[in-house]
Amino acid sequence: MDNSGIYVGLDIGTTSIKAIVCENVKGQLNVVGVGNQPSAGLNRGIIVDIDKTAQAISKAIAQAEEKSNVKIKYVIVGLPANYLKIEKCRGMITVASQNQSREITDSDVVAVAKAALTQNIPPEREVIDLLADQFIVDGFDQIKDPRGMVGVRLELHGTLFTGPKTVVHNTKKAIEKAGLTVRDLIVAPLAIGANVLNDGEQDFGTIVIDLGGGQTTTSVIHDHQLKFSYVDAEGGQYITKDISVVLNTSLQNAERLKRDYGFADSSQASDDNTFTVEVVGQQEPTETSEEYLAEIIEARVSQIFDRINARLTDIKALDLPGGIVLTGGVAALPGIADLAATHFGVNARVYVPDQMGIRHPGFTQGLSLASYEAGLVDIDLLIKQALLVEGGQLSEQSFNATVVPHTSASRAKKKELQATKKAARATRKQQATVKTDNDNAEDAKQKQPKKDRLEGVKSFFNNFFD
Repeated sequence: MDNSGIYVGLDIGTTSIKAIVCENVKGQLNVVGVGNQPSAGLNRGIIVDIDKTAQAISKAIAQAEEKSNVKIKYVIVGLPANYLKIEKCRGMITVASQNQSREITDSDVVAVAKAALTQNIPPEREVIDLLADQFIVDGFDQIKDPRGMVGVRLELHGTLFTGPKTVVHNTKKAIEKAGLTVRDLIVAPLAIGANVLNDGEQDFGTIVIDLGGGQTTTSVIHDHQLKFSYVDAEGGQYITKDISVVLNTSLQNAERLKRDYGFADSSQASDDNTFTVEVVGQQEPTETSEEYLAEIIEARVSQIFDRINARLTDIKALDLPGGIVLTGGVAALPGIADLAATHFGVNARVYVPDQMGIRHPGFTQGLSLASYEAGLVDIDLLIKQALLVEGGQLSEQSFNATVVPHTSASRAKKKELQATKKAARATRKQQATVKTDNDNAEDAKQKQPKKDRLEGVKSFFNNFFD
């Protein structure tokens, strides 16, 4: 399969690694393959064993290649929000030539982005992403794309995302050892927020809670920007451990019970519904009610929600009208939206991808990464050129092989659209000429002598009465 329009989102999670292969067809992103394998070498979302993680990534990619019939070389990687720092930045350059204003080009956008990256960053931190909030040309602000405009001075006001160098390095190293190349590094909450929220929710403000296996990430999206991020060190694994300890069963059985019989809200579970549990040290299994299992799950989820609630209350994020959107593997537990609404006092809903084969909240991040990358426009890619190439996260050769075709494809689509319109105009003109000829023939036919037509009518009536 031609992979020119292929986007592969790689979700390196604590409990599983997922590779989502998507194909962009006429602006529609379709999932064509999925790889899902157990994780190895991770602890609370952070890679602690590069070799084991690389092996797990290779298995997930191989499974995705088999299902999609696509040879995967480049992947879009989501970085966790652990120790993420969000800060404002600005850069300014002079575009004038010999004191004369000139037209702003692609190279000027790259140059002003580099200027925005020159601020002091601690040596233990690394720039992950740079988003342009606005461009300013000679004092005229709120410009989204300055290319083609004429000016003397160009400014960029943006948002800078930085993270620990250890996290970034370990992620890139594991992907490299898996035989892959990083197409883009994206802050995971940024991609998830852009995918799971509609335009109004991103504008007025909404809270997104990603309930993962190793940790829970809370993000606040407002004015289409990631304003706040908080990582709680507990996730679905802790729920499984609680079930294992309380019911005295193995972790494998505890995970199965959570998936098959678990409820996040104990008020929705029934005490009449029971199931057997294999207890360690006993030959005969014991019976446990659905309600008792739900109480174990609810206790841990409530603790996580209480800590998140305290952080959101401090920044008054719960006043935002968008409410809360839950996603991630733990969000699949029945009743979790009602439990969240009770704890936070706002509306809550669960986001589930609607693509065939991944209709589970656990696949949200992988799909969001592919969707986010596919939605980038030329101006975003130019800023990433300054970030990735100058920052050493991506070589010039890799950038030309992966990112530049994206902009070239968009320009080619414009030319193709223009050619299509031109061909359509020629077709309409030809059809109009044929129609004119037919109309002339019809007019000539209708202009036959009236005498002939009257004679025909007389002949008909004479024969009829005879």
